[in-house]
Amino acid sequence: MSDFPYLSVLTLAPLVGAVVVAFLPRTRPDLAKQVALGWSLAVLVLAIFMWIAFSAGGDRLQLRESYSWIPRWGVNFTFATDGIALVMLMLIAVLVPLVILASWHDAEGSKRSVPIYFALLLVLECTMIGVFAAADVFLFYVFFEVMLVPMYFLIGSYGGHQRQYAAVKFFLYSLVGGLFMLAAVIGLWVVGGHTFDWQHLVDADINTNTARWLFLGFFVAFAIKAPFFPFHTWLPDAGGAAPAGAAALLVGVLDKVGTFGILRYCLPLFPEASRWFAPWALALAVIGIIYAALLAVGQNDLKRLVSYTSVAHFGFIGVGIFAFTTQAGTGSVLYMLNHGLATGLLFLVVGMLVSRRGSAMVGDFGGAGRLMPLLAGVLFFAGLASLAMPGTAPFISEFLVLLGTFTVNKLVAVIATAGIILAAAYVLWMVQRTTQGTLNPALAESPSMRRDLSVREKVVVAPLIALLLLLGFYPKPVTDVINPAVQATMQDVGRTDPAPAVGNVQEASR
Repeated sequence: MSDFPYLSVLTLAPLVGAVVVAFLPRTRPDLAKQVALGWSLAVLVLAIFMWIAFSAGGDRLQLRESYSWIPRWGVNFTFATDGIALVMLMLIAVLVPLVILASWHDAEGSKRSVPIYFALLLVLECTMIGVFAAADVFLFYVFFEVMLVPMYFLIGSYGGHQRQYAAVKFFLYSLVGGLFMLAAVIGLWVVGGHTFDWQHLVDADINTNTARWLFLGFFVAFAIKAPFFPFHTWLPDAGGAAPAGAAALLVGVLDKVGTFGILRYCLPLFPEASRWFAPWALALAVIGIIYAALLAVGQNDLKRLVSYTSVAHFGFIGVGIFAFTTQAGTGSVLYMLNHGLATGLLFLVVGMLVSRRGSAMVGDFGGAGRLMPLLAGVLFFAGLASLAMPGTAPFISEFLVLLGTFTVNKLVAVIATAGIILAAAYVLWMVQRTTQGTLNPALAESPSMRRDLSVREKVVVAPLIALLLLLGFYPKPVTDVINPAVQATMQDVGRTDPAPAVGNVQEASR
């Protein structure tokens, strides 16, 4: 089955489903939900078969497909995946059905069409898959830009307070970043031999100064998308205004396009520039860890709080990328996956709380665990996973990032470790203020606050909890896929892991 066009079918299938759902009558919202859920589950099944077809010890880029698009410009519909892209494709395939199930009633309070809401989720899935599967730089850029459209409408049409402001801010920030990338893409085509094929561009000989400018164009676009400090200000607004399911995809997947882009494009295409800019990138990442964590501690809006925690987490991913060791690099890619699972779960659970209370303000809760012990327990688990508690998947990621960074830059690793302490502060503060302590009398008077997790909500959270625990104790199936791609990327950059100081250890033991 390795000859099966997995990536093109996986990309197009959600788009076909979106068209079907969009044309369903507005008077049949339940049918639209059921069709969207069934279609997303079919995509998940196909993704599982794709995972099986991928050989962890095989070529760097596998499942390659290429179809002519604009021959005069050397543009093709070229799809291929390495281990880094593969885990992100699986994350998308897992999260989207759970988001659709969690969003079952999200659009019902809006005057907008329910079928269109779920169609937009499927369009978003199509563009997310396409951006990770593209092996043509121009095709990647097209998906990178088109991906903004469904998320813009999800936030602007179906979001909450200040949704239009948040949607416009999200769109403008991303569009500006896209313009930087477009300039770099055109420059890359000119100096790279009039081709957009990723493999040919990796082998191209580009002048040092030109490469640095091109790197900067790509990096600014990816730093905004991730987002890294100081390009992060759009995320709390967008995450706070978006419906919980859309916010879970925004923070859990869309933002990973930035860090994935750095790994797939910045490092292999511009290795010397990557090394030259690395100290600046590390500085931005470390500042982001501490700054975003401090802002998270002071937030009273649950959704904005979770958004700020993600900015801090992206700082850890950035540290892992620019440490240029295989341990840190593997940790950063694993962090991308585990952060998507943990923050996706946290956003969905926060959405369940907000839908019951009708408010995202921490001060409007208090003692909710007395009325909804199961939901409060899941919130507590999601918080612990978010702060990388041992036994959960994010702990492995954070440990690898810090361990791999410490071998080459002790100062950065030590400062980043301080972010873990701050993470404990903002997560435990959130849990304590919302579910613990004295019961808020207003909660006791609200019938909706007496509803614990429904069967549908249990089906949503159970797979994420299981994956966070499974990968927390046994990440080997994922790391076996990631490691070869990370090692190849480090070879592109021209970095090797520092040799262990065995002699020093033996000397000390004497």
